[in-house]
Amino acid sequence: MRPHAPGGLLFVALGVILVAAGYVWRGRVLRPLSAKRAQAAVIRDRSRNLLRSADMAIAGARRRAARDEPAIVTIGDVTRVARQHYGYHFVEREEAAAALRERYEASDCRVDCMTDAFN
Repeated sequence: MRPHAPGGLLFVALGVILVAAGYVWRGRVLRPLSAKRAQAAVIRDRSRNLLRSADMAIAGARRRAARDEPAIVTIGDVTRVARQHYGYHFVEREEAAAALRERYEASDCRVDCMTDAFN
């Protein structure tokens, strides 16, 4: 048995190269290869952030509501939260209303909330 087999040395060298490349490129975001995939990712992120904004608006309205009073959640609350937390300068009213309707129904708000998203 030879003490320094070329296969083992090649394996170790490849590992060192991969570790060095990982160290150099760590933390860098790679662009998607396709513009269509990039646009789909932006749309997914925006809709997910609007749903989160609706959740935060509902939670805030529930905190502000007095005891035995319904929480009032408006589309303006959702757009305000989206602007403050996610930096969206413009959110269409229909888009915010759709997100608020979805989260309103999912969180069983009919019991203790009121909204203008269904008008």
